[in-house]
Formats: sequence, C-alpha cells, structure tokens
Amino acid sequence: MDHITITADIAAARAALLERGAVVSELWHDADGVFHWAGTENRVVGPHPSADSYGTFASFADPDGNEWVLQQIVTRAPGR
Repeated sequence: MDHITITADIAAARAALLERGAVVSELWHDADGVFHWAGTENRVVGPHPSADSYGTFASFADPDGNEWVLQQIVTRAPGR
C-alpha cells in the first residue's frame, strides 16, 4: 500500500509525489492570504512569501479522481 507523508517541507512532499508519477500542481498561495476552496481565483504561483504555516499549497488528483490539497504546516496553530 502506498502512502503520502506530508512534512513541513511542501516542496519535498511535492517532489516525492512527482517521483511516484502523480501530476501535481505548482506550489501556490492565495493572494488574499486566505485559501478559497472554490476554484482557482486569487491563486498566485509560488510559495507564500513569508513561508509561514498554512500559507503554501499544492494540489493533485489520485487515480480514482479524488482531489487533494497539500498545505504547508511548519508550526501548528494552537488548538489544531
């Protein structure tokens, strides 16, 4: 069984998925600083400039058509 390991290094997680043959988006962040789940409006290519937690994303679809969004978390926010 394959598994996905997500670490604080989203670029490394993306590279690992690409090595396994997944079609993964470029890293991106939201122009407003808040991720909008609907569509790609306000997406900016590249990691969030501050490289803080919860700001940088990548996305892909698995072979069954499920869509996944990876989110960089360096330090978990209190209560999460």
